[in-house]
Amino acid sequence: MTETPENPIDETDLEAPMDGDDLAPLDAVIAERDDWKDKAMRLAAEVENIKRRAEREANDARAYAIQRFATSLLGVADNLQRALTAAPQGSSDAGVQGLVTGLEMTEKSLIQAFEANGLTRVAPEPGDRFDPNIHQAMAEQPSTEVPAGTVIQTYQPGYVLFGRTVRPAMVIVAARGSAAAPPGSSVDTQA
Repeated sequence: MTETPENPIDETDLEAPMDGDDLAPLDAVIAERDDWKDKAMRLAAEVENIKRRAEREANDARAYAIQRFATSLLGVADNLQRALTAAPQGSSDAGVQGLVTGLEMTEKSLIQAFEANGLTRVAPEPGDRFDPNIHQAMAEQPSTEVPAGTVIQTYQPGYVLFGRTVRPAMVIVAARGSAAAPPGSSVDTQA
């Protein structure tokens, strides 16, 4: 700073020592500011977490809103499958052929409606690995046709809605110690 006639420099101000007590009010204001800033940042983070949680819950509600309705329709799908299994195949009667064709078309349409809404059928084939998340073991039995821990037979198909199991597939699983025999070999089970 240079001395000018309009702005004279007061040398006593320059030589006066800064006292720690003089800065105490400033330190208190800075501490209070930091405290409020910390509170504001925590509240902003909490609001963001609440927003994300609400969005996730709303998405889950939309995605799984049909779960109860879909579960009630699974009985219809099972009954259609049972009717198709019991229906006479290869009949020469035109009425029976029409009935079987109608049942097949209805089941196909119902399965397509399920899949269009995110509900997929789980019907493991023999030899598929047993998955406790989507399969329910109804029985375990030895098998020479499939390896241990794999599905031998499916009693009832299961259904999964957007990755969440609505109903597990009911299956028979190959017991430990089971081993698939190599093709062409015969196994003596009487020994």
